[in-house]
Amino acid sequence: MDFVIIGGDAAGMSAAMQIVRNSEGHSITVLEQGGITSYGQCGLPYVLSGDVESTEDLIARDPETFREKYGIDVRTYHTVTEVDCDHKVVYGKDHEGQGFELSYDRLLVASGAAPVIPPWEGRELEGIYSLKTIPDMKEIMAATTKEKKRVTIIGGGYIGLEMAESFVSIGKEVRLIDRGPQLAKIFDEDMGELVHAEAERNGVELHLGESVEGFRGDQHVQSVITDKGEYESDLVLVAVGVTPNTSFMRNTGVYKGMNDAIAVNAFMETSILDIYAAGDCATQYHRIKKKDDYIPLGTHANKQGQIAGLNMIDHRRSFRGIVGTSILKFFDLTLARTGLSEREAENERIPFKKITIESTHAAGYYSKENPMTLKIVYHEQTGQLLGAQIIGGQGADKRIDVLATALFHEMTIDELEDLDLAYAPPYNSVWDPVQQAARKAD
Repeated sequence: MDFVIIGGDAAGMSAAMQIVRNSEGHSITVLEQGGITSYGQCGLPYVLSGDVESTEDLIARDPETFREKYGIDVRTYHTVTEVDCDHKVVYGKDHEGQGFELSYDRLLVASGAAPVIPPWEGRELEGIYSLKTIPDMKEIMAATTKEKKRVTIIGGGYIGLEMAESFVSIGKEVRLIDRGPQLAKIFDEDMGELVHAEAERNGVELHLGESVEGFRGDQHVQSVITDKGEYESDLVLVAVGVTPNTSFMRNTGVYKGMNDAIAVNAFMETSILDIYAAGDCATQYHRIKKKDDYIPLGTHANKQGQIAGLNMIDHRRSFRGIVGTSILKFFDLTLARTGLSEREAENERIPFKKITIESTHAAGYYSKENPMTLKIVYHEQTGQLLGAQIIGGQGADKRIDVLATALFHEMTIDELEDLDLAYAPPYNSVWDPVQQAARKAD
């Protein structure tokens, strides 16, 4: 059987490895638009800060390893332009611009997502960057000279916040612009205030509720123009979101969901026979919302890729869905969340209650350090957990994973009290902060 995989990163290579490990006698061809396979995109900001020594450290396996050790025909710099699902042929262009066509028995679309660059005036100027790939980071680092001190970041999501910290760590003056009223919009407004305070404490100049209109400069960007002013800048990073790379599927009739992501079922099958999709170009089933969602994260891409690979060789296994768990470091804070926020619960028309407490990582008499703010949202009538947010220092990661597990298994607020969680004064109180919050429920 001939397998073709479009995309050579997390989802695509996870699928390819499952086919190799669990079957024999198949042909596997991977078409990768860039020159690098299987790397940790989430580690890119930490190369700039120096926490990760080199972009090379982010690469799990290079194309040569896949070819020579695993027999996977990885074709780099191959861009897919069209898929003929009636005749099962993929069309595209190689690194020399020559056209190619490739037949398949089963196809996996794992083409990821691309950064969104709005049609702002002057966006073609030098010095304006997005961040998604290793070459992107190399360009940013090459442009980050001692003379270029003023950095403007547009967008206050994951990449915007992580890169703000990294730029500050190497001595840059950072301005962060977001058209919304708060940073980190995956958190509720009250939790977002903690993020704002941390940004300002570390010298990040915030411009919230401000819309970018364009850029000015002579070949190289010199300023950012918004609806409220103009700001001098030596380097601009645009981090306003991503869009699925699915345009080459436009004539196939494949069903797409939100954000133009390809809709898949639990087996990563699309609406077209023998075509699968996984990762940032596909939807994910949300276990709390009980419907498809689009939350492009590396954890989801790797899991969906693994599931897709197994199903492509008829080893039936289903993707159990997500609960929307994520975490990031922002200076001295850990920002963690899972499930639904208040805002999302309202949008889903789910009646809810909330609890917010202040606690610490360790027993109060052992240490007052590492305070955390913990918020739990739960169903007003059934008590079922709906979501949680934690912002604090050490220990936030541990608690969010407990809550994510509880959400996955549809536990109630009362059942949190029954959990047998580890206790010793350096690590916890006799009642964990999660349980402290649960005990305050009505």
